[in-house]
Amino acid sequence: MNWAKERKTLFWLAAIFIACYHLPVGGSRFDSAVIESLALVKWYAREHVLLCLVPAFFIAGAISVFVRQDSVLRYLGPTAPKPVAYGVASISGSVLAVCSCTVLPLFAGIYRMGAGLGPATAFLYAGPAINVLAIILTGRVLGMEIGVARAVGAVIFSLVIGLIMHLIFRREELERAAAAPAAPTEPGRPLHRTALFFADWGRPESTTGVWHAVFAAKWVITAVFAAALGVILATWYGLGWSKTALAAAPPVAAALIWPAQPVYAFAAGVIGLSVVTSRDRGEAGEWFAASWGFAKQILPLLLGGVLVAGLLLGRPGGEGLVPSGWVARAVGGESLASNLFASVAGAFMYFATLTEVPILEGLLRAGMGKGPALALLLAGPALSLPNMLVIRSVMGDRKTLVYVLLVIVMATISGLIYQ
Repeated sequence: MNWAKERKTLFWLAAIFIACYHLPVGGSRFDSAVIESLALVKWYAREHVLLCLVPAFFIAGAISVFVRQDSVLRYLGPTAPKPVAYGVASISGSVLAVCSCTVLPLFAGIYRMGAGLGPATAFLYAGPAINVLAIILTGRVLGMEIGVARAVGAVIFSLVIGLIMHLIFRREELERAAAAPAAPTEPGRPLHRTALFFADWGRPESTTGVWHAVFAAKWVITAVFAAALGVILATWYGLGWSKTALAAAPPVAAALIWPAQPVYAFAAGVIGLSVVTSRDRGEAGEWFAASWGFAKQILPLLLGGVLVAGLLLGRPGGEGLVPSGWVARAVGGESLASNLFASVAGAFMYFATLTEVPILEGLLRAGMGKGPALALLLAGPALSLPNMLVIRSVMGDRKTLVYVLLVIVMATISGLIYQ
């Protein structure tokens, strides 16, 4: 018997037993935190998993299967021209209105396809941080000054963080590029046949106007694009009309049975598409396998991370184990400590798309300084505890730690400069 190994096992068993023995069940703070964590996971599952993450998994799978590797290497690879690589990464990320979790499958997809670490991390930061809707809302609610500062800071962050990551891990990236198999050079499917689009719909504040009208018709637009996807799969990807019709039957039936619950039709469509593509032996089958691989890797970590984040910090407006009053007092003023705390707190909290603005509005009214507010805006939307867990599974411990530290340090410095 290996006693060294057994002592380690005994230590962890004893530690877990002691923690369970002394659980403060019945205490108002602990019980409230548990309820907050479960409520946050429930909200996340309802609002983000089906309508945000599942499409992101399918898009990431499509990137892995349908997008030619030499195209990724040409624009985002380690040897691609830096202006092209970082320009493409930041622009591609900025058109996505996604949170720090929804961008992860897309990041994992391009990174595994051979994208350089620098452009990939620039994309990873730009996706949730350079969010046009969030920046406009920031200027509208918190003031144009901080809105402009957020926009400028986020653009600079994405480029600087990507470049620093590239320089720090340049040798490893060169070895990774040399070890990668040569990309195929034979002609592939035209680009317009490999393009899939995904939109994350945000409810507008106004009850009038063009955006409100578009949002009101979002399920009709979704149905039109779903029909177009069916035609594309049947004609360009060899799925066949019979299988496409089989996949379309469940959502059509759900839409007729529950017309007031379009999310049921959406869920039925996802199930039908998954069943049909999983049984296909061609490209559609490869697409499902790649998408399922991303889901298995990412979804458990995200749900676990959201659960822990809710336990510690609660939902927006709620109380976790860490009292919100402590956070409000710690980010007051314009000191180095307040800016650093705002950056760290923002990095570990989970912000859904656009929710950081009303949260910051409440903290500013409670005495938060404008420097720490900007620091939280630059660190919070791009990072979260669930986000870190998934990044670690893709890039490893060292690269994840450096990326997180870069975001926190740069957000802190930006807050100090802004004040």
